[in-house]
Amino acid sequence: MANSRIIYTYTDEAPLLATYSFLPIVQAYAAKAGVTVETRDISVASRILAQFGLADDALSELGDLAKTSEANIIKLPNISASIPQLKAAIKELQDKGYAIPDYPENPTTDEDKAARAKFDKVKGSAVNPVLREGNSDRRAPGSVKAYAKAHPHRNKAFGEGSKTNVATMGEHDFKSNEKSVTVAAADTLKIVLETASGATLVLKEALPVLAGEIIDATRLDSAALDAFLTNTLAKAKAEDVLYSVHLKATMMKVSDPIIFGHVVRAYFKDVFAQYGADLAAAGLSANDGLGSILAGLDALPNGAEIKAAFEAGLANGPRLSYVNSDKGITNLHVPSDVIVDASMPALVRNGGKLWGVDGGEDDTLAVIPDSSYAGVYQTVIEDVKKNGPLNPATIGSVPNVGLMAQAAEEYGSHDKTFQIDTAGTVRVLASNGDVLIEHDVEAGDIWRACQTKDIPVQDWVKLAVNRARASQTPAIFWLDESRGHDAEIIKKVRAYLPQHDTTGLTIEILSPELATAYSLERIRKGEDTISVTGNVLRDYNTDLFPILEVGTSAKMLSIVPLIAGGGLFETGAGGSAPKHVEQLVQENYLRWDSLGEFFALAPSFELYADQAGDPAAKILADTLDTATGTFLEQDRSPGRALGTIDNRGSHFYLALYWAQELAKQTGDAALAAAFKPLADALTADEATIVSELNAVQGKPADIGGYYLPDPVKTAEVMRPSATLNNAIDSF
Repeated sequence: MANSRIIYTYTDEAPLLATYSFLPIVQAYAAKAGVTVETRDISVASRILAQFGLADDALSELGDLAKTSEANIIKLPNISASIPQLKAAIKELQDKGYAIPDYPENPTTDEDKAARAKFDKVKGSAVNPVLREGNSDRRAPGSVKAYAKAHPHRNKAFGEGSKTNVATMGEHDFKSNEKSVTVAAADTLKIVLETASGATLVLKEALPVLAGEIIDATRLDSAALDAFLTNTLAKAKAEDVLYSVHLKATMMKVSDPIIFGHVVRAYFKDVFAQYGADLAAAGLSANDGLGSILAGLDALPNGAEIKAAFEAGLANGPRLSYVNSDKGITNLHVPSDVIVDASMPALVRNGGKLWGVDGGEDDTLAVIPDSSYAGVYQTVIEDVKKNGPLNPATIGSVPNVGLMAQAAEEYGSHDKTFQIDTAGTVRVLASNGDVLIEHDVEAGDIWRACQTKDIPVQDWVKLAVNRARASQTPAIFWLDESRGHDAEIIKKVRAYLPQHDTTGLTIEILSPELATAYSLERIRKGEDTISVTGNVLRDYNTDLFPILEVGTSAKMLSIVPLIAGGGLFETGAGGSAPKHVEQLVQENYLRWDSLGEFFALAPSFELYADQAGDPAAKILADTLDTATGTFLEQDRSPGRALGTIDNRGSHFYLALYWAQELAKQTGDAALAAAFKPLADALTADEATIVSELNAVQGKPADIGGYYLPDPVKTAEVMRPSATLNNAIDSF
């Protein structure tokens, strides 16, 4: 293809910092093979600026590209901004001189409403639905699995009589109230609320759907939620365990912050009963978390009094789990601090324990209000209690094939999730007025709908069969026929499976709880099982099993074969990214592991070779793969303590091993000759380069910003070895 090129994305936090160190190496090596590597900025700061015409709209550009066969995009983890994060980014940009408005909490004017609409396009999981025009194939590379077996991390045992468990609603929640239909023909639907007084409020005027598309709708009963939370708080207090809530306020950016607010208000019930009006008048919302409220109390005349009431609430309530006890950051401080797909595997790996106010570990009541997938984690907990911790040296693997193309199953987000203001009936109407779905609702309920198109489901089934055949591994569809949406998906799976040759393959459909138990039974025998899941479980499983298997989800190979023929290559999860930035700023030490970037880059080069007809790009891929194997064998990932190599040192060693492989490969003599001087120089200067990289550790680092770091300052911090820089830049 004439326009062949690799697009490498600038994102946020630790992955962005790592890019300043690694990308110059990538671009230098690629250029020698005639491979073009371009960049696009899809960071939360850039996306905010783009909404106000102050930066290029790179995300929209890449979204269009993803729908073509030319796409070859490497996507690093990005911030899925909660409202507190969004506000912090806005303030930083304003402080840097950008003319953007404040985030309007309660927009009343047309100007405020327009600004709010722009900001809402940035909030939450705004990037992934745009770029994911294909389904997900995610697994631990063989080299990572081999390293984990040879150097196993520790999964701690649950203590005798452990009280750690999951609490979930089980009724009156999203799962139990879900209704689902498959539309026969293309149409434009409407969502309305018919109030008890007879008024009709239009919640969404036009919802285009395609033939064969699945439409879901459900509600979470807010009164039942409050009753559930009251009971869980009492249970945690009575059992003297830590209380923790586990939501996904990033992907489910509308629904889950509201649920989080219910938890904050339930925990501090007396405080909100007495001071709730004062807080609301000051624009301090429980949905934004305790941290945001406490930060705003100084502006209130009775702020000190309210702060004391919150402190009394903490002292008198059940013991909370803490995100950072040294800084007093509780589980309820920020809705995006505790994301269920990362937090629950960490709990299991740590023997069912989280951390309290004093930093000590203790059993916890893990509260996951909606029961759709809470049973997965309870099943894991029960298995580990009964059978002991999983041993990374002997266990098998649970790779994932995930349905996510074209915003499939984007629950609780975007423009189809509403907090109901008044009692009535929400109806989803066809263009001819037929009622497709309806729910009776009360004021305060959360009602949500989502769409899943037919072509992505067909592609998902095909990908699952292909992966099962390629690896000769059982593939299990994690679907619950008692749930509305899953019942519709199961019909499609059963219709599309016969279109593929499944001879000799084990392909089954099990509920998430049964699929979890089945996969754990096999994994303990050292056997692999492909989990074939929807979008949310894709997120959960691609953290849960990798964290237990190889210690992290950042080392996964994540390929998204785009439906149009291109490729999206994702580099792992970014849940730990904020802590890494904090450490860099304090100690000039970055623990971020870029293995995900290494793994994504190799298949990206392979795709480029096919797209451009460039055999040199395939050599880049093959030698990078071999170099990454050496990197793992030599244990060159970032260390845990100052004085060892960090992210920058790991990049040097990858560059060294890659150059050595390129210099000795025999497929392209000219390319080998071009890389031999670099390989010799890096080999000879290894001690000098490592010394220069490590010498900067232990002192504060100035990168000129968190959401929008200064490019010059950040480059200086992330490229501190003059010897390495000279070798790469003059190559």
